[in-house]
Amino acid sequence: MDFAYLKDLMTHHAKIICLLTDGVSAEQARWKPDVDTWSILEIINHLYDEEREDFRAHLDAILHRPKDPWSPIRPFEWVTERRYNERDLETSVQNLLAERRESLAWLESLGAPDWGTSMPAPGGASISAGDMFTSWIVHDQWHIQQLIQAD
Repeated sequence: MDFAYLKDLMTHHAKIICLLTDGVSAEQARWKPDVDTWSILEIINHLYDEEREDFRAHLDAILHRPKDPWSPIRPFEWVTERRYNERDLETSVQNLLAERRESLAWLESLGAPDWGTSMPAPGGASISAGDMFTSWIVHDQWHIQQLIQAD
């Protein structure tokens, strides 16, 4: 696994997200083509919560507390429970960027972790630190694709 390359992708993803949300009006940010599709605001706030409550938290648990139980997340419920679509886009993007900077600093502080370390995940399977880290990158890319399609 090329840790430096994946970490660089995370930096680039943050820049891409900025570019894709720059100049988007409040109305555009809240627009949804149908009830099952997330708005730009919902995507951004989902990324924000996943950054701090899923990927970084779970990767930290895998690397440092692999015997602990998997902390549950509820990303689909959070969209409505946390009222993502009622938030301000610029504030939401800045929140995401601040969390991304924190994630990048945290990743840098890891040194040379054992990416093969794993822990039980929901559904009975185990997930390795390397798989969790690459999933974080793919998750970004999936939602960047959604932002592109929303523009």
